[in-house]
Amino acid sequence: MFWLTLALAVLIGVTLGIFGGGGSILTVPLLIYVAGQEPKVAIATSLFVVGITSIGALVTHARAGRVRWRTGVIFGLSAMVGAYGGGLLGPLLPDVVLLVGFALMMLATAVAMIRGRKNRDGDGAAELPMLLVLLEGVVVGLVTGIVGAGGGFLVVPALVLLGGLPMAAAVGTSLLVIVMKSFAALAGYLSAVQIDWTLAFWVTALALVGSV
Repeated sequence: MFWLTLALAVLIGVTLGIFGGGGSILTVPLLIYVAGQEPKVAIATSLFVVGITSIGALVTHARAGRVRWRTGVIFGLSAMVGAYGGGLLGPLLPDVVLLVGFALMMLATAVAMIRGRKNRDGDGAAELPMLLVLLEGVVVGLVTGIVGAGGGFLVVPALVLLGGLPMAAAVGTSLLVIVMKSFAALAGYLSAVQIDWTLAFWVTALALVGSV
């Protein structure tokens, strides 16, 4: 199962690089059902994997001019607050609560992405209103910290629907937010959870291969 886990890890990077999301949504089930990890350990590990992998994808999008840095940093800072709090709360919740929350988030984010892609052809000149950036960032960060999901698949629709960013810019900017909040949530989880660093590094390395 170890080698199957590594082989499937490449798909994490592919989806993250293309869609600006999907990393956690694929990583958590992979680590639980293929690698056999406990849900809390899988969530913490996925935060590390997606955080590192997103850096590689972010560089690619930044070089192509598809990152709105101001919006991303503001959104990311507020998301870090929620993510760290969620990372502290997550280890205290029963596994069944985390798994149900994760499943609901998969459904909700899929619907959000489908709706968010409709008729968004603006020039992307508008910036997100500050209050909406802060509120949305905290909520997305909190969700990420608790269940290890809701990264790009929540950030991208927020940037498209609220800020009028074109899909390409929203995808690139979401990667910056993902990096910031993933490590904040990981810091919260590491206060109570020990992860398998060897597996984490291997999955991360292969996910990076898939993201480029």
